[in-house]
Amino acid sequence: MPAPIKVLSIFGTRPEAIKMAPVVKALERYPEQIISKVAVTAQHREMLDQVLKLFQITPDHDLNIMAPEQTLYDVTSKALLGLKPVLEAERPDVVLVHGDTTTTFVASLAAYYQQIAVGHVEAGLRTHNKYSPFPEEMNRKLTGAIATLHFAPTSTSQQNLRQEGVSEDNIYITGNTVIDALLATVRPDYEFIDPALNKIDFKNREILLVTTHRRENLGEPMRQVYRALYTVLESRPQAEIIFPVHKNPAVRRVVSEVLGEHPRVHLVEPMDYEPFVNLMARATLVLTDSGGMQEEAPSLGKPVLVLRDTTERPEAVVAGTVKLVGTDAETIIRETLTLLEDRSAYDAMANAVNPYGDGKASERTVQAILHHFGRSEAKPEEFNPVK
Repeated sequence: MPAPIKVLSIFGTRPEAIKMAPVVKALERYPEQIISKVAVTAQHREMLDQVLKLFQITPDHDLNIMAPEQTLYDVTSKALLGLKPVLEAERPDVVLVHGDTTTTFVASLAAYYQQIAVGHVEAGLRTHNKYSPFPEEMNRKLTGAIATLHFAPTSTSQQNLRQEGVSEDNIYITGNTVIDALLATVRPDYEFIDPALNKIDFKNREILLVTTHRRENLGEPMRQVYRALYTVLESRPQAEIIFPVHKNPAVRRVVSEVLGEHPRVHLVEPMDYEPFVNLMARATLVLTDSGGMQEEAPSLGKPVLVLRDTTERPEAVVAGTVKLVGTDAETIIRETLTLLEDRSAYDAMANAVNPYGDGKASERTVQAILHHFGRSEAKPEEFNPVK
C-alpha cells in the first residue's frame, strides 16, 4: 500500500475555520490513506477558537499572531515567518487553504517557497475589481496563481479559472463547504444563551438580520445604510432589527449614533457561529456586506440584500437568492420594503434554488485529493445545483 498522503490545512479566521472544519473532519475519515494536520495563524483569535471548539478541532500548530490594531503588513509578515518552520517540520504533500484571507495568500506563498503543492478550497471567485472587496479579491487571485488543485464551488468559478489559464485537469467542482457546516449546525430546537433573543417573537414579527464590516463601506456608506434601516423601521412597526455589531470601532461608533436609541433595534455582540446561523434560520431576511452569508442564508430560504456594489458570488444573483443593493439609502429602503410588503417578491427569492451546495462538498474535496495523488482513478462527480 502506498504511503498516506500528508495534508496540512492552514487557516486563520473564523470564516475560514467554518468552511474548513467539515473538510478537516472529512479528511479524518480516511486515516489509512490520509494523514491530516492542522495549522492556524490565529489572524483572528477568540472568534477562531469558538469554531475550533464547536467542531472539536485541535490544531497541531498555532502561531497566535493576532495583536491589537494589527495591519495587513503585520498579519502578512508574521504569518509568513511563522509558517516557515511549520512547513519545514511537517513537509506535507499538499497544503490546503481556503478562500480569500491574508492567511490564505500567505500560506500559499509559504508553501510555494518550499515547493509544496497548494490546494485552494473555494477557488475561482472573482469580482474582477482588485479593490473590491479589498484585499480579498487579490488574495484570491494570487492564491489561484500559486495553487495546483482548485476546488471550485460552482461552474462559474470553474470558468473564471479556465479564463486565467488553469488546466481543466486541476479543477474540481465541489459545491461550497459552508453548506456542509451550516446543515450540521442549524437545529429547530436550538435555544439562545442570550435571554433577549429568546424573548423575540420570530413567528409574528419581521426580523431583519443585519451585519456590516467591509473596509470599503466604512464611513458615509455605512451611515447611509443605517439611516435607511431606521426609515424601514419607521415604516414597518412590526419590524425589528437584530444587529451583531462588528468589533471595529469605526463600525460601532456609527451604528450607535444612528440606530442605538431605536427601541426595535437589538445591538448585540458578535456571535459564535452556532447561535448566529440558528438566528439566521429564524430571521425574515438578511441585509449584509458579508460574502459567506450570501451562500448560507439561501440554504435556509432567507432572501439576502447585499450591501455592496459588486459580488464575487454572481451565481446567487442569477439564481435570484440575493440582490445587490449597494449602500444607497433610497435603494435599500425600496428593496427592503418590497420584500416585507410583497409576499410574491419575498417567495421568489426565498424559494429559489441555492446554487452553492448540497452538503457533500467536503467529501468531494477529499475524493479529489485522492484522485490527484493516484489513490482513485476517476474524478469525483461534480456538484450540480439543478440535480
